[in-house]
Amino acid sequence: MNGSIRIGALAFAVCLWGVSLRGNEAFEAKSFSSPNGGSLLYRIHKADGLEGKATGPLVFFLHGAGERGSDNEKQLNHGVSDILAYARADGIPVTIVAPQCPLGKQWVDTPWGDLSHKMDKEPSDSMRMAMELLDKIIESQPVDRKRIYVTGLSMGGFGTWDIIQRQPKVFAAAMPVCGGGDPAFAKKLKKMSLWAFHGDSDTVVKTQRSRDMIDAIRKKGGNPLYTEYKNTKHNAWEPTYSDNTVLNWLFEQRR
Repeated sequence: MNGSIRIGALAFAVCLWGVSLRGNEAFEAKSFSSPNGGSLLYRIHKADGLEGKATGPLVFFLHGAGERGSDNEKQLNHGVSDILAYARADGIPVTIVAPQCPLGKQWVDTPWGDLSHKMDKEPSDSMRMAMELLDKIIESQPVDRKRIYVTGLSMGGFGTWDIIQRQPKVFAAAMPVCGGGDPAFAKKLKKMSLWAFHGDSDTVVKTQRSRDMIDAIRKKGGNPLYTEYKNTKHNAWEPTYSDNTVLNWLFEQRR
């Protein structure tokens, strides 16, 4: 989609809904208390316009390391508003949930600069609570269980790989951006609709991390999509979430 059309879609959404799509007004601030200990801040956009027993898709968004904290706002800095703007312009009644990882914690307890890691048997505390939160949202909101999607960038890219390795049957599609997973679990992902993204000049999370996961899944018979942006460093999320072709693909997927 070219720039003029993109701007037109955004203007339509702003006019229609009367909110700033770059602000936080469309996302309610909440806190999740885990029955197994700990709490996790999160933001939720509840689906627009659903009535009766109607349901809509759910996007579970995992932010990067720079958005950790306790303000319950920074996790909305990248990508989330683009997803909401697209969904509203296209009339998609989406629920979007964006938890915030506490400062000093990680979705996956592994160094981001390593060339590989083995998935721990148990998730990190932050990932455990994120998974519990996801279960709660699925039960409490009008979610189409055949249209549950997960995406995340950088630290959240690792989180995206981790959660689909642990719960591959939950998600209709996944979009990990500049992250890495454990190729040993590639077989569990071969039937999943998956599109990974990375910059070819990324020095924070090595590009090889995405290449290795995609290669491993393909060797197991899967057909994941992979986009590697040329002359792009650790900001692959910018072209990814602003691309309507990508978001159209995401919302088309069904389990």
